Amino acid sequence: MRRTLAIIGATALAATAAACGAPSERAAEDGGGGGDATTITVGATPVPHADVLTYIQENLAADAGLNIEVTEFTDYNQPNTALVEGGLDANYFQTVPFMEDFLEGNPDADLTYVGDVHLEAFGLYSQKVGDVAELEDGVQVGVPNDAANMGRALKLLEDQGLLTLAEDSGDNPSEDDIEDNPKDLDIVPTEAAQLPRSLPDLDAAAINGNYAIEAKVAESAEALAFEDTEGNPYANGLVVRSEDADDEAVATLDELLHSDEVKRYMEEQWDGVVIPVDGGGEQG
Repeated sequence: MRRTLAIIGATALAATAAACGAPSERAAEDGGGGGDATTITVGATPVPHADVLTYIQENLAADAGLNIEVTEFTDYNQPNTALVEGGLDANYFQTVPFMEDFLEGNPDADLTYVGDVHLEAFGLYSQKVGDVAELEDGVQVGVPNDAANMGRALKLLEDQGLLTLAEDSGDNPSEDDIEDNPKDLDIVPTEAAQLPRSLPDLDAAAINGNYAIEAKVAESAEALAFEDTEGNPYANGLVVRSEDADDEAVATLDELLHSDEVKRYMEEQWDGVVIPVDGGGEQG
């Protein structure tokens, strides 16, 4: 039940948007009920998000009255646009700070963060050194180039004593918020999905957990540090159009994402990297 989508064209989105509406409403209009499953289309990055949704579809969805169609995206740039334009019913790939940054740049969009599902340990990796202390002056360190994930990377570097950020830099600090860079690190903003393959050309890189897992970075590089998971604001969660936030199918999917079966699946598949968390995420 997995469909891969690299680029969504305007024509395809427009056609899908014509069928837009809450999943439960569409099911009712189509004569759903009487045991028929409600179809909900969810956009996700491949690992772990699409894998989690596929596990639910194959093991839990039918008994819950859902049919989950998974649309995979290979980067972070498209799933919110596809959701806003009606190509999706929900997406599952992002953090609250990332969504807030998207909404700031797209004031006509109206999205709601349903709740936290899991946290991916954001790590600093290197193929050239085995310890943070071995990073020499002037080395190149890759960080994601989107605002939310760049801020997360810079905070990780600060936690390791490599940088000092301005006290008022907030959740999404940028390079302009670096107040002290004692090693004169060369910060190299890079599209997040490209960081694993750029790692050989860098001295170190701060990489999102999902991309590190997908590229099997741990097999080719040393993990120099991981961000603190306690009180971490960067959990990933389910996002929908605000008009659909109370839809029955959305609520059912959110319940399945927080089920004991899914928590066990995450722990067995990605022990220590993908960490299930309770729901009740911050609303956007």
